[in-house]
Amino acid sequence: MAGIKPWKVLKSDLDNSYRVFRVRTDHSQSPRTGREHKFFVLESCPWVNVIPLTKDKEVVLIHQYRHGIRKVTLEIPGGLVDPGRTPLEAAKKELLEETGCSASRWTDLGWVHPNPAILDNRCYTYIAHDVDYFGAQQLDDAEDIQTCLHPLSEVPSLIKNGDITHALVLAAFYRLFVEYNPVAFHE
Repeated sequence: MAGIKPWKVLKSDLDNSYRVFRVRTDHSQSPRTGREHKFFVLESCPWVNVIPLTKDKEVVLIHQYRHGIRKVTLEIPGGLVDPGRTPLEAAKKELLEETGCSASRWTDLGWVHPNPAILDNRCYTYIAHDVDYFGAQQLDDAEDIQTCLHPLSEVPSLIKNGDITHALVLAAFYRLFVEYNPVAFHE
């Protein structure tokens, strides 16, 4: 890593803005060759993911249709961090809206860069402890989400069998099982 140098950004243009991201074109100069290249970057607000755990060590998972792959996926609740909100505030909001659940305690599991080659944002992950159903889902018109419960102990099999394939969900469970007190979750 010591031999790699940052590229000099010569010019940056905002191309288009959409609901969840803006497209930026960076004209950057290679420190190795001196040549200029264009790179397309998706600027986005931070994202959050929530691992909702019940008192019985079950995970509240969600099924939803994902347009990128044109399939229904099995995931954890999550979404954008709206401007003016903290990632934790956004996590609480997304959990309530997508599942109708609330939690008595929260743990920050850290963040990852979703894809630093083309995205400029972070995805924060939280554990929502002792979740309970609080009320009905509060879905917007563009969401169609169904909740389900799975024992936390089954999550590795859901990943291995290809039931859970979303990379950010896999990163969240990695953080949970490997970095956050793994003994407590393998009993």
